[in-house]
Amino acid sequence: MNWIALIFAGLFEMFGVLMINKWHKEKTGKALLLLIVGFAVSFFLLSYAMETLPMGTAYAIWTGIGTAGGTILGMLYYGESRSWQRLVFIALILVSAIGLKLIS
Repeated sequence: MNWIALIFAGLFEMFGVLMINKWHKEKTGKALLLLIVGFAVSFFLLSYAMETLPMGTAYAIWTGIGTAGGTILGMLYYGESRSWQRLVFIALILVSAIGLKLIS
């Protein structure tokens, strides 16, 4: 259950990052509220996951999901570079996260 919470924590972090971009562009109360809710849920789920998972592993996976997911969403929705180098390093993040799961 804690691994599922950790995955959702990473997804909510991705949502929070999207809302940062939305708030930066629109400066609306709704965007700010969604930003706060996204990160609050993310931190709550990360805290829950860390009750049984090692801190280093949980934090690495959480930030990996947020980093890789945010980068992919930036490529898909905001026209950020899709160079092969960026894709290779995203793959390295994902492989590292899977490796941490396998040894934990």
